[in-house]
Amino acid sequence: MPVNRRKKVVKQRAHTTHGWGSKKKHRGAGNRGGRGMAGSGKRAGQRKSFILKEYGNTYFGKKGFFKHNAKSVSAVNVSYIEEQVHNLLAKKLISEGDKGYVVNLKDLGYDKLLGSGKLTKKFIITAGSASKKAIERVKKLGGEVIIPE
Repeated sequence: MPVNRRKKVVKQRAHTTHGWGSKKKHRGAGNRGGRGMAGSGKRAGQRKSFILKEYGNTYFGKKGFFKHNAKSVSAVNVSYIEEQVHNLLAKKLISEGDKGYVVNLKDLGYDKLLGSGKLTKKFIITAGSASKKAIERVKKLGGEVIIPE
């Protein structure tokens, strides 16, 4: 009956050299210490000055896929605008019209309107974008949400 044997490479896990003796013996680049810039790592102090002079400061450190270019969106709830009506009127960031309070979210530093919280006053809000719930809540009281294209 055949015996299930583990592969050699699995047995060698955590053994630095994988059974080839010295680290450099099985790298497949002859006796030249590796290919390319191998061996020029951060700990090779004697090579650092040469590398920095030749390649500049960007040689060491992370680069590439770790940068996330996600756009951040600042959002505000309708309840917050209602709570801050008096403060915003005093600072002249919003105005009181005959159809309700006129609010431009861009002037307040927000991009998106969200619909969390209770709303009791009538608003005409200009926003970059808004959730369905926010539009519904504002329209329910006779106001409107304007989203410029």
